[in-house]
Amino acid sequence: MIKPKIVAQPLIRVLVADDHELFRDGVRKLLEDAGNISIVGEAADGNECLRLVEKLKPDILLLDLRMPEKNGLGVLESLNFEIVSTHVIVVTGAEEDRDVLRAMRLGARGIVLKRSASELLVKSIRKVHLGEIWLDNRMTSEVVNAFKRSAEGGGRREKPLLSDREREIVQHVAQGFRNREIGQKLFISEQTVKNHLHNIFDKLGVSDRLELALYAIHHGLIDHS
Repeated sequence: MIKPKIVAQPLIRVLVADDHELFRDGVRKLLEDAGNISIVGEAADGNECLRLVEKLKPDILLLDLRMPEKNGLGVLESLNFEIVSTHVIVVTGAEEDRDVLRAMRLGARGIVLKRSASELLVKSIRKVHLGEIWLDNRMTSEVVNAFKRSAEGGGRREKPLLSDREREIVQHVAQGFRNREIGQKLFISEQTVKNHLHNIFDKLGVSDRLELALYAIHHGLIDHS
């Protein structure tokens, strides 16, 4: 009998930035049992966080927005995502944190509530590491309300008519792929992808890729299973 080949999962290197030692201890213990996830560093303030990101180059940064010296938004503003390959997941204690939407616009790829089930934090790390956007099922109300306000004011159709190809492109955008990568996956040119996106933005009334990703999540166009 031929035994099935076991494919080893790549190691996901995580930096935790939170000023509460008790929270960092809890995350460390949780991720110790996650298999292919390893904490490579911990930071108690924003300046230390930036130094460790530059030094350790983690795959994932778990970032609290409320930290001394430089808060989470300051960290995001200081990171150059054209150079830094680290994906940021904001871990917040409040569902109505008004800074969450701004954090996403500054480059955060995920939001997890601190009171969420522990397995969701692990799941979010794996999904964001693959390039997807992750929003807790109990999305912060600020993100949801901001999205709804945009939907109400942007003239979107109740049921916009997207072609099958457009729906494929929306899913790939929400998963973090760039135009060139989407073109390669769908065997179409990068310019064709841009043309489709222009039509998609017009149909949905969204203004950028983040709004498109939020739309996809809000309307169940991507799978978080």
